[in-house]
Amino acid sequence: MNDLDYIFAVARIRVREKSLLKDSDIAQMITMPSAEAVMEHLRAQGWGEGLGEVYTPEALLSSEEAKTLALMQELRLDPEFLLILSYPQLFHNLKAGVKETVTEEPHPGAFFPLEDFGREKILKILKEKTYDQLPEALRELAPKAFELMLKTRDGQAVDMLVDRETLSAMEKAGSASSNPLFKNYLQSTVAYSDIKIAVRCRKMKKSRAFIENALAPSSLIDTKELARAASESEDEFYTFLRRAGYEEGVEALKTSASAFERWCDNRLIASLRPERTHSESVGPVLAFYLARMNEIKTARIILTGKANGFSEEAIRERVREMYV
Repeated sequence: MNDLDYIFAVARIRVREKSLLKDSDIAQMITMPSAEAVMEHLRAQGWGEGLGEVYTPEALLSSEEAKTLALMQELRLDPEFLLILSYPQLFHNLKAGVKETVTEEPHPGAFFPLEDFGREKILKILKEKTYDQLPEALRELAPKAFELMLKTRDGQAVDMLVDRETLSAMEKAGSASSNPLFKNYLQSTVAYSDIKIAVRCRKMKKSRAFIENALAPSSLIDTKELARAASESEDEFYTFLRRAGYEEGVEALKTSASAFERWCDNRLIASLRPERTHSESVGPVLAFYLARMNEIKTARIILTGKANGFSEEAIRERVREMYV
C-alpha cells in the first residue's frame, strides 16, 4: 500500500469505528434476559445482514467475521498480513479436518468458513495428500498431524501439536515483521497463550517435560523457566510471572483463569488504542480488524453465557473491554 492507499483505507476505517460496540453496549447486553434478546440487539446494530432465516448465534458471529475479513480485502491490506491474522482459524480447520478424515465422522460445524481453506478444501487436500496446496506454514505440519491421529486416535495430542505450531508460526511472523503494532500483537498473543497453557497444565498436574513440550517458543517470556515454575508450587509460579512482568496478570489469575484471559485480551486492546490517532500507516487498519475480532469474541461469550444460564456476574467476569 502507498501513502494514498493508507489515507483512503484509514478514512473508511474511521467511519466504521463509529459502529463498533462500546463498553456501554456490552454492559447493556449482559443485563438482557436471553440470548435471543442479545441477538435482536445486535441485529439492530447492523449485525447479521443478509442472513435471512438462518439467524443462529454461530451463523451471526461467523457472518461478522467473514464481513470483517472481506473489508480488509477491499482495503487492499497486504495479503501476507491477512494470511497471518487468519492463522488461528486456518490451523483450527486443519485440526478439524485431520480428525474428520481419520474418524470418518462428519462435523461441519467444527470448521471456520474460510473462503480459501474451508471444510471442503481442507478435507480434499488431506484425502489426496496434496499438502503443497496448503499455505507454507501448514505444509510440514499437516502430514505430522495426520499421522499422529492415524496412529494414536488421540484428538488431544493432535490439538496440542497443532496449537503449539500455530503459536510458533505467529511468533516467527512477529519476529520477522517490521510493523511495531503487528509484531507486538503476535508476540504478546504467543506469550499470553503460553502462560494460559502453563496454567492448564498446572491444574492437570502435568510434568515439567510435558509442559515444555506444550509451550511454543516466545521472545517475550522464558518458556523453559515458565515450564519449571508451572511444575513447582503455586507461589513459585506466581513469583516467576511477577519477575517476568505480569504482576497484574497474577492478581487476575488469583481470581480465576477466566479473569486472567480477560486481562490478557484487555491488555492487547489497550495496546491498539494509540492507533486511533494515526492516519498514514497500516496500524489503524490492523487495529480495527483486531478490535472487531475482540468484540465478536465478546458477543460470543455473552451469547454462550445467556444460552447456558450463566449469571450476569459470571458473564461480566469474562467480557472484554472494547476498543472505542
